[in-house]
Amino acid sequence: MVTIHDVARLASVSPATVSRVLSGKTVNATLTEQVRVAAEQLGYRPNRRAQSLRSKRSKLVGLIIPDIENPFFTAIARGVEDALEPEGYSVVLCNSDSDTAKETRYIGVAVSEAMAGVVIAPASAGTDLEPLLDRNSAVVVIDRDPLTVATDVVVLADRESSSELVGELLSRGYERIACITGPGDVETSIRRSEGWRDAHREQGRPVPEELLIFSDYRFSGGREAMNRLYAASTPPDAIFIANNLMAVGAIEAMREHATERALAVFGALPRGAERPRECLIADAPGRELGRVAARRLLERFADASTPVHRDVLPVPLLG
Repeated sequence: MVTIHDVARLASVSPATVSRVLSGKTVNATLTEQVRVAAEQLGYRPNRRAQSLRSKRSKLVGLIIPDIENPFFTAIARGVEDALEPEGYSVVLCNSDSDTAKETRYIGVAVSEAMAGVVIAPASAGTDLEPLLDRNSAVVVIDRDPLTVATDVVVLADRESSSELVGELLSRGYERIACITGPGDVETSIRRSEGWRDAHREQGRPVPEELLIFSDYRFSGGREAMNRLYAASTPPDAIFIANNLMAVGAIEAMREHATERALAVFGALPRGAERPRECLIADAPGRELGRVAARRLLERFADASTPVHRDVLPVPLLG
């Protein structure tokens, strides 16, 4: 019996690509032709009954996020549940801790449990979604954009909103604006640092690259980065911080140094967090992002051939 793996070998593509081509999803024209020719040569016919059975296996949806302690991801989880629970689906929350090995295990669990679909914020650019796509699982990627596979994606307007925040600081007269962002291999970190650069360029100002610090997206990362900025030969007069937890760490460092700096923060500060006198915030809409991702998943359940979508949500400046 000819299988999807036989077609993939002959066409020199992955089984997931074969699956997407044969289910009518948008795939590169050259690869589409390779798959169709290989399927015809081998006489491959999709098993529609098996596909139907697979689609009815479960009412479970996996939600894989990198940090459950971050209120942004907690809000995403609430939004996903808001949209899926009324439709009879149960959400299984998995915290990857930004650990690719742990994330891979959770993806394996989703496959072995034949979950109806998965919403995932990838731990890194190298996250492997093929095990899910190979089995025709519905997948929606959030927060980060996987450029190597065709899936529905819901992200924030990271670069544009970061530029707006930094531009507001510049318009208020601040001249040396530092950037504390996340890991250098994480897409959101890069996009937000590019927004910091854009704001300077748009106002015809030199970009102070010596004030760019890549850290991690946690309290300790913000605190350590802020201490480094205080130790600089010419410290900044304002700082753009690329997520809320790092901002809390940076504020703690400011309190220890007894010297405030103006801040612009991507993401609302956690409830009860201390806030400097001069603090601009862009409110990352986690709950709405979760709702949109869940709606895309429901659309995929209803019709697997629906063209993939890339939703970009605005991030309003709160002031």
